[in-house]
Amino acid sequence: MRKLSIAAVLAVAAATALLQQPLAQAAPVAGGFESVQPLSAAATLPGSVNSQRFFYGTTTVGDAPTTASAAVYFPPGAPPAGGWPVIAWAHGTVGIGDDCAYSVAGPAAVERDWSYLGTWLEQGYAIVAADYAGLGSPGEHPYLDGRVEAHNVVDAVRAASSHYGTLARKWVVVGQSQGAGAAVSTARYATAFGPGLDYRGAVATGTPAYIEDVLTLLGPGVPPIKLSGDTTAYALYILNGLRTAHPELNIASYLTPEGRYWVDRARTECLGPLGTALTSQKVVGGNLFSRPLADIPDFHGLLHNYLGLPETGYDRPLFMGQGLLDTDVITPETLRFAAVLTANRQPLTFRTYPTDHSGTVLASQPDSIPFVRNLFA
Repeated sequence: MRKLSIAAVLAVAAATALLQQPLAQAAPVAGGFESVQPLSAAATLPGSVNSQRFFYGTTTVGDAPTTASAAVYFPPGAPPAGGWPVIAWAHGTVGIGDDCAYSVAGPAAVERDWSYLGTWLEQGYAIVAADYAGLGSPGEHPYLDGRVEAHNVVDAVRAASSHYGTLARKWVVVGQSQGAGAAVSTARYATAFGPGLDYRGAVATGTPAYIEDVLTLLGPGVPPIKLSGDTTAYALYILNGLRTAHPELNIASYLTPEGRYWVDRARTECLGPLGTALTSQKVVGGNLFSRPLADIPDFHGLLHNYLGLPETGYDRPLFMGQGLLDTDVITPETLRFAAVLTANRQPLTFRTYPTDHSGTVLASQPDSIPFVRNLFA
């Protein structure tokens, strides 16, 4: 019998070891449906039927493939011919930790959101509520990254409409606060990001516009006074988002020890308890910084590319509602954004309401319900 050389033996051993290794897992496919699991009671919309949590393929920072989660809510009764038209719900800030995900913990403003979404359900729409990449799924959440959120919303609708036979392919996006920014970005890119779907338009309330103008000012002593706990929490989430999207900035080097503590805490703590803790401990935002963020080269431009809202390119009607007493977003900047869209001849319907950030959600429905109905006519 012929003896094998040492080199041949090593080659055979290497080949055998390679064959015994598990096959590499394929990257998630954007818009691909992956799996389902039951929804928690906290995340189940009252009055909906057959609600589920599902996982789907999408993208995150740098168009890297990832898996995200979402909830789907169906109205009771038989679907209309062609299936239930879809409301893609882009939720407001809940936090950026996995335990904060909408399809896990439900809404931060429970009574408001269930009333709001319940009204859409009663109008005969199914609801697909994306969590956004990194919320309740692998990786970090790049908070307020508009293009990432737009991909997440569109891919959730693509996945749901391909899996659930009672869903139509015609859809609109509806969002509040963080979700309003996501809805506006989705409105700009939905046609390009969702081939095969029938995108009709968007509704956004409490839209955070031009916040890059304010963030550029942050640094030692700015802001010099204690703001609301939620406002400071939003800033901490943005700093975390920048750490995820731009690790090369070394955001930690711009922070004091107190600042690093709060940014790290915000990475896992949901909005309600984080805002309460910031308020009770009287945290002043200006004490969180060791040097100005404006020291980052072209920081304003970087922020605009990261979280700025598109000013042109909308190919379907867009409704925006804004509370004139809203202090969670910078209301004058939202009014400015609406004026810019109008000057750019974008298909915008804009309404204001004598209420605050949260109050605008329900106050706008007498206007937004017929607006959406006409989109499906």
